[in-house]
Amino acid sequence: MSANGHGGPLAGIKVLEFSEIIAAPFGGMLLADMGADVIKVEPPHGDPWRGFQPLGMREGRGYISLNRGKRGVTIDLNRPEGREIVQRLAATVDVVIINYRPDVSAKLGIDYETLSTLNPRIVYCDNTAFGRRGPYAHRPGYDLVAQAITGLMSVEGRREESGVPLVNALPSADISTGIAIAWGICAALYSRERTGRGQCISTTLMASALAIQNTRLMSIEATDTEQREAALARVNELRQAGSTYKEQLDVMAGVRPAIGNIYYRCFQTADGFVAVGCLATPLRVKLLGALGMSDWRVGKRPDEIDPTDPETLAFCARLIEQAEALFATKTTAQWLGILDAAGVPAGPLRFTEELLDDPQVLENGYITSVDHPLMGPIRMAGPMIQMSETPLAAQGPSPTLGQHTDSVLRDLGYDEGRIEELRAAGVLGIMPD
Repeated sequence: MSANGHGGPLAGIKVLEFSEIIAAPFGGMLLADMGADVIKVEPPHGDPWRGFQPLGMREGRGYISLNRGKRGVTIDLNRPEGREIVQRLAATVDVVIINYRPDVSAKLGIDYETLSTLNPRIVYCDNTAFGRRGPYAHRPGYDLVAQAITGLMSVEGRREESGVPLVNALPSADISTGIAIAWGICAALYSRERTGRGQCISTTLMASALAIQNTRLMSIEATDTEQREAALARVNELRQAGSTYKEQLDVMAGVRPAIGNIYYRCFQTADGFVAVGCLATPLRVKLLGALGMSDWRVGKRPDEIDPTDPETLAFCARLIEQAEALFATKTTAQWLGILDAAGVPAGPLRFTEELLDDPQVLENGYITSVDHPLMGPIRMAGPMIQMSETPLAAQGPSPTLGQHTDSVLRDLGYDEGRIEELRAAGVLGIMPD
């Protein structure tokens, strides 16, 4: 059972989490949704993400959204008494998650070598920005840096008016890494059931950011090498010349050009926008039928179309203009009726905040509610998956700073007198409310 008494596929699994910001906290929360008892260790001043979009009382929207269902303790790991506590904890748990800088875990005595000696069955997930080896191994890093280094930032090509690249608003390197953390831990726990042995899992922001760009990153030697190398050579020339980001983007856009795209995009309607996604020829045929349009390219092999041919380019421009004009003549609801009837994948453009009351979201239980001890009722995105026999559920709100410190230490055998001594010495931080 989890800390809050609920079952789930990971009921009975105990997790010790040393985490900050987004990636590892999200991974730990996914495990908590599965019923694991997740104990999050924070320094006495708290996870820095408590200050993101602050709500007062050492609470913040960012922290609350990524740490539900956990028990929270505050321990100063720079103190030998604090390291003793966490090592005693580590001897009792199944899983450790850590996303400190590469040099920090060993200094604090919570590295895999130390903790696996205390607990050989431990599944230890070591999350770093770039990995333990290589020229970047020493660097700390956040989602922004990972997006820049891996090219993820350039995918959307967003930039300020000055031309400076803009980070993608969704922290996709962090979020995908959180999923990788939970996925890897579940696999390692399954392996441990068969072999009796724990192991160390390595996750990184860099690997996750590359993995979610799989098609873009792939290079087929026979067809891609020459064009890619020529484009990169040109980009390097532009960099040396101090060219703009847009000029560099334009060069790379030519590596895999997409022309005349009416099949996978948003269109403006009479009262909003509608997204259309037709990646297969049968779906494109359905869209053309719904619009009363024709496109000679549909059904052709790629080698039968010359994307640089002026007549083809002119045809594509006319096709886009025609589709845009058609969509502008009807409302979003009218178009959705037409596209649904034709079997065309489509949907309206929404703002995230609207989804809290969206009937599709509500009908499928994608929103959950928790009661936070300081903030009161909170509605938020629920578990990502569901299971018929061991259902997932939010196991409660995020912990207030140090909320469960005393109860966790009591479970380890510390009496009230020793707990007060540790708190008076500054090892445990503030007294929980």
